[in-house]
Amino acid sequence: MRDFKKFTSSRLIKSISDRNEPESRREWMLWMFERAAKKNSRNTNYQLWQQNNHAEELFSDKFLHQKLNYIHNNPIVEGIVEEADQYLYSSAKNYQDEKGLLEVIFI
Repeated sequence: MRDFKKFTSSRLIKSISDRNEPESRREWMLWMFERAAKKNSRNTNYQLWQQNNHAEELFSDKFLHQKLNYIHNNPIVEGIVEEADQYLYSSAKNYQDEKGLLEVIFI
């Protein structure tokens, strides 16, 4: 998990910071990541992921769907969208028999 977070955060920060890539929220995202890093003495520049992790084994279909619904509802809870399938990078559309932006392997 540590290596995954380290790899993905460095790649994402680099991609967001790249002025050649179109990203309308660049300054806001970098400010948020920088602000999060200031709350943690282990970081110097940016913090993308939470420090702790709580890996869960997906031991039943019910538990798996509970976690999938949680992920799909995060953009709604944060006030980004009103419906889960409106979030561009969500797999919610795919689970409603529609084509989403990302390729999904169903679980």
